[in-house]
Amino acid sequence: MFKKIVFFVIVVFFICGSIWSQEFGFGFGFDNEETESGGAASGTSASANNEISVSISGEVSAAIAGYIDDFSKGADSIQLGDIFSGKLNFFAETSFVEGTINLKITTTETPITIDEAYLKAFFGDFEISAGLRKITWGKADSFGPLDVINPLDSSQIFTEMADNTSLMGVRIPRPLVHASYRFGQFSKIEGLFVPNFEPTRFDTTGKWATADMAMMSLATPPDSTTTLDYAQAGLRFTTTIGSSDIGMQYYYGRLLQPASKINFNSSQPSAVIIYNPYHQIGLDYAQDLFGFNVRAEVAANITEDIKGDDRSIYNPSIAWSFGFDKDLFWGINLNLQVNESIRLMNDKVGRKNFANILVDYISNNISDINDYDIEGDLPITATRLTATLSKKFLRDELELRTAVVWGIEDNDCVIIPALIWTKDDFRAALSGGFFAGDSKGQLGQYKDNNFLKISVTYMF
Repeated sequence: MFKKIVFFVIVVFFICGSIWSQEFGFGFGFDNEETESGGAASGTSASANNEISVSISGEVSAAIAGYIDDFSKGADSIQLGDIFSGKLNFFAETSFVEGTINLKITTTETPITIDEAYLKAFFGDFEISAGLRKITWGKADSFGPLDVINPLDSSQIFTEMADNTSLMGVRIPRPLVHASYRFGQFSKIEGLFVPNFEPTRFDTTGKWATADMAMMSLATPPDSTTTLDYAQAGLRFTTTIGSSDIGMQYYYGRLLQPASKINFNSSQPSAVIIYNPYHQIGLDYAQDLFGFNVRAEVAANITEDIKGDDRSIYNPSIAWSFGFDKDLFWGINLNLQVNESIRLMNDKVGRKNFANILVDYISNNISDINDYDIEGDLPITATRLTATLSKKFLRDELELRTAVVWGIEDNDCVIIPALIWTKDDFRAALSGGFFAGDSKGQLGQYKDNNFLKISVTYMF
């Protein structure tokens, strides 16, 4: 049924285009360049007489990703993932409206999914869009604290990072209404409304399941997150002062990380997953200083646990990021970013987390049940360093790149090397991911997930 709906949307898209072309003239282009909003750029500009311009772009990919530990277990244990995939992007515009439909194509049970689908209308300096979108706020290169609109599919982050510079593919699109108004030469104010909620996706089984989320799967999920009670909204202002780009924002939403509320008032303990509401106030800054492209963000995340003693609500926190990229010697480029979250009122946090308290209860050791806290056993700070070194050869067609992500408190890391060859619209990559460090850490727990990946992509 879903595939029929998608096919119907595409057919209507082209029928409308052909009708408009008969009345107003029809421009058709195949440019591969992408617009700021993610759609394919039009090959022909729409003129003031409402001529419609339509373009199609996309890519076809073949990729093999194998886990090194599986190779020694025999062919019956080796998984290579979805070898074939593709993207198909449709973009149409007139002088006052744009339409975008971006599709993902795979060989899974759901072969066609909508990555983005929205309309955008222009009224002078004011524009408004509505539909399924991915929108990035903040200045950080990789998932800064102000980037709060689209949740992530955590099971794809590392394999996607292996041979891609952009991680838009792991962002989950959200239905929303977005509006912006430009004034002056460099200033803009924007606002958005998201009518419902979706959290970050964590695997609870399989190779990319986290220990925390596997335990959390024992809790009952909320009845529904699609009601207006889970609606979210935000405002953002950006401007340029001298050579500095500055932004500030306010966002009201739900934390993407699940919490749990445990009931011990029965013979059998029960837990319900909840998603804490919070307010965020944030600032960001970017500037070119002495050849360093500097970026910084800071945010105050204010939850309902103002006193810090509510066991089922995350404490308020301060989050910040600082990063830069710099061309070094011999054509080597360094991109570095540090992200950190600092929990407030840490002295009020209970000592035992969800897993420990359930083990105690099952063992009839119920004396410490009041010491449960969703943040129990977690350090006061969570700090992650991401560094990428890259060097291009052969007239920039061949790139050697190595990324390192290091969890400071967990004392673990992942190293992701890649060799990428790009020739016109063709791209081939050999990459991998290698995890090390404390097996209880967020990265070290994936020690058995070391992988190698080969991919080829044709872009049109």
